[in-house]
Amino acid sequence: MTVIDANRMHEIELRYPDYFKRSFRQRFGGLMIVIATLLYGVYATWFFDLPKLLAEAHWERVGLYLSQWVSYDVQPEFRIGDTGITVKYPRFSPLGDNPHPDWVVNNPDGSVSVSVSGESRTVTVSKTEAVVTAHGITVPVELSGGAPKVVGPVPSWMTVYDDNVLADLGFAGDVSISADRVKIRKRFLGWANFVFDTQSPFFDKPAGEVLSLIVSGPELKPGQSNLSLAFDNIWYNSAWQHGDVWTKLFQTIVMAFLGTLLGALAAFPLAFLAARNITPNRLLNQVLKRSFDFLRSVDMLIWALFLTRAFGPGPLAGSGAIFLTETGTLGKLYSEGLENIDNKPREGIKSTGASTMLTHRYGIIPQIVPVFVSQTLYQWESNVRGATIIGAVGAGGIGLKLWESMRTNANWENVAYMVLLILMVVFLFDMASNALRHRLMGTKSH
Repeated sequence: MTVIDANRMHEIELRYPDYFKRSFRQRFGGLMIVIATLLYGVYATWFFDLPKLLAEAHWERVGLYLSQWVSYDVQPEFRIGDTGITVKYPRFSPLGDNPHPDWVVNNPDGSVSVSVSGESRTVTVSKTEAVVTAHGITVPVELSGGAPKVVGPVPSWMTVYDDNVLADLGFAGDVSISADRVKIRKRFLGWANFVFDTQSPFFDKPAGEVLSLIVSGPELKPGQSNLSLAFDNIWYNSAWQHGDVWTKLFQTIVMAFLGTLLGALAAFPLAFLAARNITPNRLLNQVLKRSFDFLRSVDMLIWALFLTRAFGPGPLAGSGAIFLTETGTLGKLYSEGLENIDNKPREGIKSTGASTMLTHRYGIIPQIVPVFVSQTLYQWESNVRGATIIGAVGAGGIGLKLWESMRTNANWENVAYMVLLILMVVFLFDMASNALRHRLMGTKSH
């Protein structure tokens, strides 16, 4: 074992002072960051009153909304009168104008049985009572006497009001029972009438029959081929509005492209004037850089609100908002890129007596083009997402249509459809943008 004496230890300390004489920040900096983070977390918890928010949050709505994204419901209403029980479906029912589903059965004794979810969740309606079977028990509800009355103990999944009894059957649906009517909500997985709506002659036909009609069937509409008719029925589907949705999606893409392109075209020459090493005019440099800061510090959404008031709702306001934001963002990025170029090629070309334009063309442009194009592509990809958001304030595109569907609080399957389209477009643009950037920068994409 080697023994180090005091002189040797002192010599080592002098040789490596960074290890033996560390400052307070070096010794305790990491610990102080951890403590500061914990204190900030405690402060944020108190400031936002997180325990109260979590306790009062309506967590049940999460499951409800998510179920509506991937399902649809049918709501038959059974009216009890002197002549018997009549069933009525809402206008624009997913089942069509005159539905006769096999899960609604008219019994010989005049009652009606409804299978909400197989045999485990059923409702039988007669003139005097409604019998609900769910969660392994059967609960009769008397309908005579002016108000519904539950016979026996009330289960936890059933709520009794003064003039109404509500039975929650889970994802399968629910039942609302009044003295003179029973309304049932039956839920199905999937998106109803996604291809053909109830007004189409192809509605509710098997896929094989539809293909047969399109290929060799007689004309369903005189003067128009069945293929053309099928395309029109899909494009102008009244429930899903495919044509309008896809048109608005394309509008959003064009809006993002146009705004980014115009912003890049405006920022490119301004960046040369803002770069200190290209244009040695401090006043002009500062004015342009502060202008870039102003344009990008005002959020794209705020620009969209201003321009919507000026030009009215539509994609022009959206493109203008993206243009102003990108002029500021790309102007700053371009000018900083120019200030970090290697000046040797530029000085070499300048020493030959070349003009300023030629010096820029051969001494600067080859260095900055890959970086500028890469930054512009990234901003374009980001603006496809941003164009969706500003559309919600009237700037046009699919964002406005998405907001309209969310505002009704009833068309969550349409919301899911548009969200999936937006995700698909963003994913494709992200892949294309990454591939182009890696190709320009000469690196391999993973």
